[in-house]
Amino acid sequence: MHPTQLNKLDDLQLVAQYKQTENNTFVGVLFQRYTHLIVGVCLKYLKDEDDAQDASMQIFEKLLKDLKKHEIQQFKAWLHMVCKNYCLMQLRSSASKLKRNKEMQKDLASFMESDVELHLAIENTKEVQLTFMEDCIKGLNSEQKICVELFFLQEKSYQEVTEMTSYSMNNVKSYIQNGKRNLKNCIESRSATK
Repeated sequence: MHPTQLNKLDDLQLVAQYKQTENNTFVGVLFQRYTHLIVGVCLKYLKDEDDAQDASMQIFEKLLKDLKKHEIQQFKAWLHMVCKNYCLMQLRSSASKLKRNKEMQKDLASFMESDVELHLAIENTKEVQLTFMEDCIKGLNSEQKICVELFFLQEKSYQEVTEMTSYSMNNVKSYIQNGKRNLKNCIESRSATK
């Protein structure tokens, strides 16, 4: 289809053609038509022009998948909702990462307080401490690593970890407790050599 003919199609016709042919050109026309809306919504929520541009490209990729799954009555309103939800998820994800980093620092601090020998030298920064913890997590056996990451970093409950890993509840609790102990020992040995 010639580009001038594509531009004559309304939004829902372009969506229908994309669903029928899976030709990205149809979505490209929609994206071109509404780039200003997508970037504007992203800028409103993310408050950063570069982040808004990045988000708009991610949304374009998301459209390629979502358009196949959804029945759309009003494309512009649906697109606005997709953009808004994407941005809110990005903001939640950023807040969640910040929360996890604080939790890691808090857990690291509790490891340090539990044994005087665990205290790192004053010149060590939190970044070095977090690097120790990340390196020590990598050194855990696979069961402990999976359970510790799910429980502490992804904030899953014991039950969720059990369902996600197919380990028994007792095994999950054991892997987490042993993983925590091994992390403490690893951090202690690394801080002693630092």
